[in-house]
Amino acid sequence: MNNNIIKLSIVAAVYNLEQYLPRCLDSLVNQTLQEIEILCVDDGSTDSAPTIIEEYGKKYPDKIKVFHKDNGGEFTTRNYGLERASGEYVTFVDTDDYVEPDWAEKLYKAAKENNADIAVCAFERIDLKTNKVIATNMTNFGNTVRNLDYDDDYILFINPAPWNKIYKMEIVKDFKFLPFRGFNDTMFLASCYTKIQRIAFVSDVLYHYYLRYDSQIHNVNIQDVENLRYYLLEVKNLYIKLNKYEKMKYLLDTFAFLHLGTSVMYRVSYDKTVNMKNELKRTIEYLDNNFSNWRKSPFLKLRYSIKKGFKHVALWGVAKLYKLGIPGLYIKMYRFMIDKMKIDIKF
Repeated sequence: MNNNIIKLSIVAAVYNLEQYLPRCLDSLVNQTLQEIEILCVDDGSTDSAPTIIEEYGKKYPDKIKVFHKDNGGEFTTRNYGLERASGEYVTFVDTDDYVEPDWAEKLYKAAKENNADIAVCAFERIDLKTNKVIATNMTNFGNTVRNLDYDDDYILFINPAPWNKIYKMEIVKDFKFLPFRGFNDTMFLASCYTKIQRIAFVSDVLYHYYLRYDSQIHNVNIQDVENLRYYLLEVKNLYIKLNKYEKMKYLLDTFAFLHLGTSVMYRVSYDKTVNMKNELKRTIEYLDNNFSNWRKSPFLKLRYSIKKGFKHVALWGVAKLYKLGIPGLYIKMYRFMIDKMKIDIKF
């Protein structure tokens, strides 16, 4: 295929998962958008995954490019593919998932017609063992396009994963997935916000994300928390360097509170070796020392939250517990809702 007409580069991060890989690749090669390239990057797999992608590469030489590298982790695989992508837009997939046939076409069309820097679609979260749909996410934005607004917190409620989004290459080509596990996609999206102007949303469920409870997102440890704290500061320094922090300080500081204070503290609470009382105290001190605008963020005011709806009010409630010095109560309530009530909650 002529590189000049590649509309979308798809970086498929391959590491084992031989039993799911063909389903993912079949969904990619059968996309209705024809002008695509699929970069299968093998991260030192130890099962038959390398053989599988080689076979697909031979069968679909006009679409699939195969690469093999030493094992370095998901962030190195994504960066490897991004560096070699040549499309107008770029996206990423996890190879235990699959996409709808018009996933690429609908996202590309939404981005092009609206001159958007990023296009985002809805997705399903599915239990891998039972194949039961646990939740449907990102439908609430509808089929809309929005400019980046420093006085609106809507970007905080866009899921950080890279796989239900396409990114304009000229926007992201100089960014990297940062070298730590678990939350590098969150930091990647936060970095993108320094350069984007418009985001298009597609309300159709086009991506099917499978939950594996042995994956790193469900095994957060104290080192992961320390890494996130470190790289949140790296992202803040990027905002400062690009003269974006003053304009976006309430968004970024609320972003830090949302991901570190609510999501990561909840996840690490399952690690029985962690003293959560001390960890929550350290989190408050960290936020106050480095992202202090979370305390006076207009996005965490009750009046603002009531206008925005339930999720915003819930986040206001969590922030209130933090400000009162009793964030442990939030952890207990959140875990009760998810573990006992089986209610899937995502901010």
